[in-house]
Amino acid sequence: MNANAQSTEANVVNGLNVDDLLALIEDVKRDTSKAATNWRVATAWMGQTRSRSEVHGFSIGGQQVPRRFTIDIDEPCELGGANRFANPQEHLIAALNACMTVGYVAQCAVRGITLQSLEIETEGDIDLRGFLGLDPQIANGYESLRYTVRIRGNGTREQFEQVHDAVMATSPNVYNLANAVGLKSTLVVE
Repeated sequence: MNANAQSTEANVVNGLNVDDLLALIEDVKRDTSKAATNWRVATAWMGQTRSRSEVHGFSIGGQQVPRRFTIDIDEPCELGGANRFANPQEHLIAALNACMTVGYVAQCAVRGITLQSLEIETEGDIDLRGFLGLDPQIANGYESLRYTVRIRGNGTREQFEQVHDAVMATSPNVYNLANAVGLKSTLVVE
């Protein structure tokens, strides 16, 4: 081994390779076409209130990345289901929490903050009169979600407040739930 050769170890904080994350940021700054991502999920009815959603991949920077995941969904017995899996509302909240979690981990990692623990608890209320079409004055979904973030690590309170503000400003699912997202439907009757 050459005495002048240097081994380069990855800069890993909170399990994230910070060098790779910073390289992605620089790549997107240099070539905005690398920022384009496309996400797709196909869902099929499985009987009763059960459905199965499948992920086959996504694209980033124009390149397809194969992935394969299955997400099973059901409703509680009280809502006509068999209570075999989490329901769509629980998946929605879980997706919000998971997205914010990634944000906290990444924002802490690029600041050199090592996390010891991170928990996000989110809740919301839905009045079934809206969902069941009994009262058009009642919203058929959440009017608000409340969440508590519990975070611990070697950062200061001020650093964690900055991380929190950055996550709120950049999380895709915070954005998706806090803002109206246009929905464009196509119905195909077979």
